[in-house]
Amino acid sequence: MTGWRGMGRRMVVDVTPLRESPGFRRLYLGHLMAFLGRQIAEVAVPIQVFLLTDSTLAVGALGIAQLVPLLLMSPLGGAVTDAVDRRKLLVVSQLLLAATAAGLAINAASPGPAVWPLFLLSGVNAALSAVELPARMAALPSLLRRELLPAGFALNQTMVQVAAAIVPAVAGVLIARFSLTITYVIELVALVGAALVTLGVGRLRPEGGGRAVSVLSIVEGLRYLRGERLIQSCFVIDLNAMIFGMPRALFPALGTGIFGGNAATVGFLYAAPGVGALVASVTAGWIGSVQRRGRVVIAAVVLWGAGITVFGLISYLPLALFLLAVAGGADAVSAVLRNTILQLTVPDALRGRLASIHIAVVSGGPRLGDLEAGVVASLASLRFSVVSGGLACILGVLAIGRYMPQLWRYRDTGGADPSAD
Repeated sequence: MTGWRGMGRRMVVDVTPLRESPGFRRLYLGHLMAFLGRQIAEVAVPIQVFLLTDSTLAVGALGIAQLVPLLLMSPLGGAVTDAVDRRKLLVVSQLLLAATAAGLAINAASPGPAVWPLFLLSGVNAALSAVELPARMAALPSLLRRELLPAGFALNQTMVQVAAAIVPAVAGVLIARFSLTITYVIELVALVGAALVTLGVGRLRPEGGGRAVSVLSIVEGLRYLRGERLIQSCFVIDLNAMIFGMPRALFPALGTGIFGGNAATVGFLYAAPGVGALVASVTAGWIGSVQRRGRVVIAAVVLWGAGITVFGLISYLPLALFLLAVAGGADAVSAVLRNTILQLTVPDALRGRLASIHIAVVSGGPRLGDLEAGVVASLASLRFSVVSGGLACILGVLAIGRYMPQLWRYRDTGGADPSAD
């Protein structure tokens, strides 16, 4: 019985970071509220664009409207994160994100909602996220002991996936039952709440007082990345998965077309990967004991691509949702392990700048995937876009494992400097 209880404890996500660190608890709650707000926008804006334009290509073009400001802002966001109190940076960026939600609500409430504010405000939102998310990632190692970092990232991933599993479906129902305006107002309230909670985290100055914001500071981060093939491989494998294997831009058309539903159906499609990721995250107690983390990342991304490929062939909604959930679970495992590798490898003085590049990858990949999926669907078909993307993802993983072997060889020794052997 003791053995079974021990196994059960190892399977369930470790909540020790929440018990030990008051600062982490506040950061965690603020992250939850901010993520709730962003998830609402991730569903509501594409639905509104599709309703106004009846164009999958237009929904895919949202990705570019978000990607360009994200990429332009990311280097500066990382440099600022390594220069100032990260708590203050989080609070200011969350309040500015709340202002974009207010703009979306005002546009939705107008007699004739326009399309251009959706693109403009989505771009501003992406630029602000390029500051807020690196600051959050860089702050976490300052609040936890090294051995608790995998558990901390697993908890973050669990929280993110709870929101990702629930919020898209709720947002779809709110839009279908009430209005887009109410949905955006809820986003606004969540972001303001996140800022208020984050105020209590405490000072989060970078080690050594921080590096002044400058071009040299940005170049220093890029130079460090150039010499780190392991970190490069973590970024490349995520880009591969998201660009080719993320068909979310097609969800409005799939939900209302192939699956014959409405906005609520679209919300379920957006939510399904989050449900699977939630299950994977709450059973992630085993992740802290994994040494060959790179190999598990590779296997997880292959499973993601396979799930998306089969999803593209399915017309039965429950089975399609299950396959998206399987893919989402694999992605959650990959995300926890990639975050852990990054934070255990990068010095604190550089964490903001490397986190900004990581956020550009994590946030930019799906937006490029939106464009890829929308373009391929407009040239061929919805199904071809999904299936070809999933297969391309699998082939890409195999190529990365072959030509960037540092990820496959990586092993965490439990010391200060995990290394590839």
